[in-house]
Amino acid sequence: MTDEPIDPRLQEIAQRVFDAARAGDVPALGAYLDAGVPVNLTNGAGDTLLMLAAYHGHAEAVQLLIDREADVDRLNDRGQSPVAGAIFKGEEAVVRALAAAGADPNAGHPTAVDSAKMFGRQDYLQLWRS
Repeated sequence: MTDEPIDPRLQEIAQRVFDAARAGDVPALGAYLDAGVPVNLTNGAGDTLLMLAAYHGHAEAVQLLIDREADVDRLNDRGQSPVAGAIFKGEEAVVRALAAAGADPNAGHPTAVDSAKMFGRQDYLQLWRS
């Protein structure tokens, strides 16, 4: 790790990319990825673009990131997975997209399984039984 300060222009671009994921701005997100932004870029809390899109319920953005080979099981610094976050927020289309992409229901803490049980979502549990 270097002690050199990060270029403010890079910080501004990174903030825009995270904002695009958080807002579900698929065209902007796709353009940033096309320009070379890493699909598994993380912010200071360890949240990936996928985590932000999933947590905020943007299924189209989630699918774009999955299609670009985002790590569906990458945990943030609190040990949370994108699919568990989507279950917590009640984002059904996102949960289904992540399950279809092979998200591990036992990754992180609480796990997606724990979250589904806590919220009485047996239908989510079935996603991983088929």
